[in-house]
Amino acid sequence: MFATPPARTPTRHDWSRAEIQALLELPLLELLWRAQAVHRAANPGYRVQLASLLSVKTGGCEEDCAYCPQSMHHSSDVAGRPELEVEPVLARARAAQQAGAHRFCMGWAWREIRDGAPFEAMLAMVRGVRELGLEACVTAGMLSDQQAERLAEAGLTAYNHNLDTSPEHYARIISTRTYQERLETLERVRRAGVTLCCGGIIGMGEGLEDRAGLLEVLANLDPHPESVPINALVAVEGTPLEDLPPVDPLELVRMVATARILMPHARVRLSAGREQLGREAQILCLLAGADSIFYGDTLLTTGNPAVEADRELLAAAGVQAWEVSRPPVGA
Repeated sequence: MFATPPARTPTRHDWSRAEIQALLELPLLELLWRAQAVHRAANPGYRVQLASLLSVKTGGCEEDCAYCPQSMHHSSDVAGRPELEVEPVLARARAAQQAGAHRFCMGWAWREIRDGAPFEAMLAMVRGVRELGLEACVTAGMLSDQQAERLAEAGLTAYNHNLDTSPEHYARIISTRTYQERLETLERVRRAGVTLCCGGIIGMGEGLEDRAGLLEVLANLDPHPESVPINALVAVEGTPLEDLPPVDPLELVRMVATARILMPHARVRLSAGREQLGREAQILCLLAGADSIFYGDTLLTTGNPAVEADRELLAAAGVQAWEVSRPPVGA
């Protein structure tokens, strides 16, 4: 039998790296037990948010992120696809909604948001997605205070800007943007009143202390990011990390469980790399505290489990998806 969890799990913003690494090093079943107690208190009813992700502008990015097939610095660059217009994006949002998605995320392979027609189109997409009754999330690199404010006015729910890894390991992954610039982008989003979607990637050659370092930065943000995507590297041919081995699925379970303990009320999203996991490992991640998954067969440019497979996964786990709020008929 499980012990009865407290009515509300206390939230901390003063975690030390040593404390976090100690959690990551716990015997797996002990870690799962602790995470499960927090998860039951924070997410009664075991509901999972389904988020769909679409690449609006693909490839040709000026950044040199070592994991990314969209960087113009790598032979894997997938540039050449036309940037999507507003109506085709909204058509994909409607299809995602019909498939059960609760949040619709849109990505632009940019170093920073570009003013003019591209930004006006982004704002129209955000407004259109919100009018459907879906949450709207954008990831498009750095942005100015004014751009953040205009996105907030358009109804943007969340802005995604991952930290990727620890401050110490970061320079081995990217040289075209500093860690501090990433933190400043998060501050601009916060000031505009938009929620944060911010997480990282494991399997990029980092050590356990780097994983603890990433979680330390995230867990000591005040408030915590409302959404924390936990990604496993998808090693793509033509990127500098193409030869790295796949992440042990149980290492992903450990990251999810520790993130849940550190940030009790954040949505911990099981993100890239899920296609490499078996059904049992994904269910362990749900047990460990993941309460959101990316839903749909593609994540920007890499694969993701099919919608039907995810429905079967949630049914096998006995987990319900969040209901989608739909606008009134004729709205």
